[in-house]
Amino acid sequence: MDALHNAPGATPYIVVLGLGNLLWADEGFGVRCVERLQQHYACPPNIQLVDGGTQGLYLIRYVQAARRLLIFDAIDYGLEPGTLKVVKDDDVPSFVATKKMSLHQTGFQEVLQLAKLTEQFPERLVVIGCQPEELEDYGGSLRPVVKAAIEPALALACDVLHEWGAEPMRRAESVSNEDAVVVPLLDMSRYEGERPSLGQACRIGDARILLLAGAQSACQS
Repeated sequence: MDALHNAPGATPYIVVLGLGNLLWADEGFGVRCVERLQQHYACPPNIQLVDGGTQGLYLIRYVQAARRLLIFDAIDYGLEPGTLKVVKDDDVPSFVATKKMSLHQTGFQEVLQLAKLTEQFPERLVVIGCQPEELEDYGGSLRPVVKAAIEPALALACDVLHEWGAEPMRRAESVSNEDAVVVPLLDMSRYEGERPSLGQACRIGDARILLLAGAQSACQS
């Protein structure tokens, strides 16, 4: 992959990476952006869309292969929920290191550092981050203000990709789930539609286990 896409004079190989955990509400923003990008835009062959999830160091091969790397993520900027912020190039590694919300961000910081050590690092690097509203909602989806930020985030991404010489084209119809970058089981409409009610499921864990853990803690104190 490196030799094909990164040889001198070749079309720059671009990776568009969505980070985050779909199971924790706004933490899934980055993955949902990549999902929506694939559904509504046809990308040229030098662009690879990746659901990076929370894979951490397993993402090293994508970073090493890319000459251009565009990342979507939910990031705590200390701003109003739903606010988008773009960080570019040399500012990205240091910024990712400052405010971590989850283990996946720690892991991805290590990915960037390792790629630099191996001297296989993208020439251009852009992060499009969104300020989350709610993270502590297991099985929850994006909050409305964060979901509303997806389309503006994609517009920013298209501007970046255009600057890099790639031109995603909006589809007349959204693609099917057969080749979806996000597994069909976690498609947003299905994920939201099939979520159990509060009466059917304890969303912060099994209530019986929580009660037992609380009793054990009381006994030990």
